[in-house]
Amino acid sequence: MSNSDSFIEEVTEEVKRDKLFAQMRKYGPIAVALVLALVGGAAWNEYRSAQDRATAEAAGDAIYDALAQTEPDARAQAFAEMQLEGDASAIAALMSAATQVEAGNNAAAQNILSALANDAERPAMYRDLAEFKAAMLIEDDPAAQIAALEPLAAPGQPYYLLAMEQIAYARLALGETDTALTVLRQIEEDAASSRGLRERVQNLLIALGEPLPEPVTQ
Repeated sequence: MSNSDSFIEEVTEEVKRDKLFAQMRKYGPIAVALVLALVGGAAWNEYRSAQDRATAEAAGDAIYDALAQTEPDARAQAFAEMQLEGDASAIAALMSAATQVEAGNNAAAQNILSALANDAERPAMYRDLAEFKAAMLIEDDPAAQIAALEPLAAPGQPYYLLAMEQIAYARLALGETDTALTVLRQIEEDAASSRGLRERVQNLLIALGEPLPEPVTQ
């Protein structure tokens, strides 16, 4: 009986080994392919990360070099010659426009900002800011500035309170004091108004001879 049991055990082990080898032959290539895919994917991700870091560093260096120029015209030229992509190009465009304003080239700044505001491939946060800044550059025509700012002053727009503030200034320039006061009151009463914005509005209201609301007491 002992010899029989031993023989059966040997046969069973042999069958198990045969099944194991068969499974390895059947699924081994798949396992190898999975391992290679995982290793290759990790290597590709690391390569892409390194490329992204290098691109970001190059963009930062280019912007830093442009800002290092002492003359506004030189800085504007440096920004104009940049070949950047993604968020870096939007940031460079905003800085380029600011440099053009500093150099006294408001028309060039407006062109840069308008191009950025209308570029659907850029993130909305940059396009909205560019549109607001472009409206701010409209000079000697308060009515045109109001028309440009009104879409940005709708509740829910990212810069609606700042747009409302500028509209109030434009209304005052047109002599529409009552309308401007209404806008200023709306800003003051808006819970989203920052402390700095509320203080500016209150100072303007005082300058216009308007009483401020009584502080709420407990």
